[in-house]
Amino acid sequence: MADAHGLIGARGHIPDLMKAAVFDEHGGVDVLRYQDMPVPKPGPNDVLVKVKAAACNYNDLWARRGLPGVTIILPHISGSDASGIVEQVGSAVTNVKVGDEIIHHCGQSCRVCDACTRGQEFFCKQFKIFGFQTGPLIGTYGEYVVFPAVQALPKPENLSWEEASTLSLCLVTAWRMLVTRARIQAGDYVLIWGGAGGLGYLAIQICKLFNARPIAVVSGSKKAKFVEELGAEYIIDRDVQNVEEEVKKIVGRRGVDVVFEHVGRATFPTSIVCLKWGGTLVTCGATSGFDAQTDVRYLWTKQMNFLGSHLGSRAELSDALAFVASGQIRPVISDILPLKDIAKAQQVMERNEVMGKMVLVP
Repeated sequence: MADAHGLIGARGHIPDLMKAAVFDEHGGVDVLRYQDMPVPKPGPNDVLVKVKAAACNYNDLWARRGLPGVTIILPHISGSDASGIVEQVGSAVTNVKVGDEIIHHCGQSCRVCDACTRGQEFFCKQFKIFGFQTGPLIGTYGEYVVFPAVQALPKPENLSWEEASTLSLCLVTAWRMLVTRARIQAGDYVLIWGGAGGLGYLAIQICKLFNARPIAVVSGSKKAKFVEELGAEYIIDRDVQNVEEEVKKIVGRRGVDVVFEHVGRATFPTSIVCLKWGGTLVTCGATSGFDAQTDVRYLWTKQMNFLGSHLGSRAELSDALAFVASGQIRPVISDILPLKDIAKAQQVMERNEVMGKMVLVP
């Protein structure tokens, strides 16, 4: 039965305050504070979740530093991914109940516009990445988080809390890039930049699912060993090897079928040169810079396909999670740190030392 605030039930006593990682200005890691904050209150369509683990993503760095052209609402709690237990549900919620173990799809949209009702919420004019563009103080880097119940999915039973927290943003992004947009097929050579990172290590596993042939680009022998164990068929260590030359050794002058791009300025020219006639470049971001140089003659002469991609839908995440449940896609965690050490975690990310994912535990 709903209480006076339209909330149904609770697992136990819910405190008034929680610990959370907060910043109210852009800058270096010194702007991050670990402090008491009010526990958020769910609305009629929301759930209140006790966070068991929250994964780190590169958008945490963008939000903290500030990103030209993107409004970051301050004060800010970052965190797009989480696993946890539903503590309280709004009066209109029907898809989850108190006590459910869930993970979080971080795409937030209006759910009623033409795009949303077509199942294309990523085209919604109100689409936001939760914990990055939402706010103020709406993210998973706290002991509790509130979000719309439609964004909750069952936690895979074969995963720990920490493992489950790593999947939502990166898995659905890599899945949409390769499966929905690039439509990879058996035998495709796929050049994967950042093969040891949060997107890349999942892209390798998705390629293996479809019997495609992943070529992982990494930096350093430790990361090379990591992607080899994941199943990368070919490995290029950009610290000591020339990517374009190594690709030619692997596929000859034909080029690769697909390039998995998310780096931008630093890699885009090489990506284009490595792509075959009629090949597909799919990109979801630009961590090294947005002003990527392109000789457009390659585009029309070689009849290439340049595809943009974004966070996938809840349905796409559900499709991908079926392979997590079967053990064919497995999460890999490089470090688990307490949430109070968020500054340390972000410094590790900035040094490009992460293999797989980092996880913060409140």
